[in-house]
Amino acid sequence: MRFRKVFYFVLSLIKGTSYYARKVGVKVGHDCRLYIRRFGSEPFLIEIGNNVTITKGVTFITHDGSTCLVKDLKGRRYLYKKIIIGNNVFIGMNTLLLPGVRIGNNVVIGAGSVVSKSIPDNTIVGGSPAKFITTFDSYKEKVLTSCVSDIDIDYTLSYEDRVLKLLDNNFKKSLISK
Repeated sequence: MRFRKVFYFVLSLIKGTSYYARKVGVKVGHDCRLYIRRFGSEPFLIEIGNNVTITKGVTFITHDGSTCLVKDLKGRRYLYKKIIIGNNVFIGMNTLLLPGVRIGNNVVIGAGSVVSKSIPDNTIVGGSPAKFITTFDSYKEKVLTSCVSDIDIDYTLSYEDRVLKLLDNNFKKSLISK
């Protein structure tokens, strides 16, 4: 078993993490960007739709280990639940997805979020626990009016020069109002 995981890990370096995820049992759609190689102890309980980005540090928990504390004559108890992610989803860095959550379509989850409840379609959430921030349509409108498009980027420049040319030097408002 350990050899198989190492083998698939090495193959993922060559063929990509979507390939690795599929080999360990995750159902993965098309055009996904997966920046993790850990899918919890039950990867076969995870389903990922099309056009999904899962960033570094995202954790999938498909079981409740605390149930082992409850025992009777029948023995220990177990609880497993699927995690299902829809299409066109972005999951920010270090997000924690708990058992039984369903992420809808057109969803953005902010970095560091703890997702303990299912998220409906067309929603932007963030925080711990994750809470509603805005609709996907509002977010899309803001991005379309305030972010640079592919056609406006000079790809003849190095990556660093492109980023520096597009850099937004405005900082967010202070938490402390004066």
